[in-house]
Amino acid sequence: MEEAEQMREIDQYKQMRFVGRNRRLMHEWSAIDQRFREDKDITYIIRKRNADNLPTQYEIIFKVKSFCNIEEPDANGLCKPVTANEFHMNITIPNNYPAVDSKLEFKFLTKNAEGKEIPHPWHPNIRFFGDFAGRVCLNTPACGTFTDLAWYVDRVMLYLKYEKYHALNTPPFPEDNKVAEWVLEQAEPNGWIEQLRNEN
Repeated sequence: MEEAEQMREIDQYKQMRFVGRNRRLMHEWSAIDQRFREDKDITYIIRKRNADNLPTQYEIIFKVKSFCNIEEPDANGLCKPVTANEFHMNITIPNNYPAVDSKLEFKFLTKNAEGKEIPHPWHPNIRFFGDFAGRVCLNTPACGTFTDLAWYVDRVMLYLKYEKYHALNTPPFPEDNKVAEWVLEQAEPNGWIEQLRNEN
């Protein structure tokens, strides 16, 4: 959908009165649109809607340089980082959202629509390996039922820039232990995280 057309659509929906879950879905859409409409580094696409045509799944596109893998060990055992400049994450809103026990799903895409592998982040709080590859851990004391999606998206951007990460084996535990080990044993001592921050 063209950006101007999408703007007209959301402006039309803002005039409508929603109740219950639909009211919250409209709030989320409005917050995401307001925050990222003119952001050059973060854009969004609506991927799924409910029966009332309100978004229930977003694809967020981050245009930022971040780690996406590591190289094979060199003669000294160092695994230098590999980087990419674009990452795609889905946000799926469950049917009972925003109930307290309703978990939003944040997951980086590991394959595109044609089934081809695409870069996804190499970060201790984002699962890289296994069946849950791409899953993002966003459990922080600041999160709650009134935290909107735009706040989460901004936090994920901080992950990608390595301005936020937790690699220690203490609560909240890393989502991916292998990546966390690499961060502590190689990335931090060799200044690769600081270098990445400076490049962003």
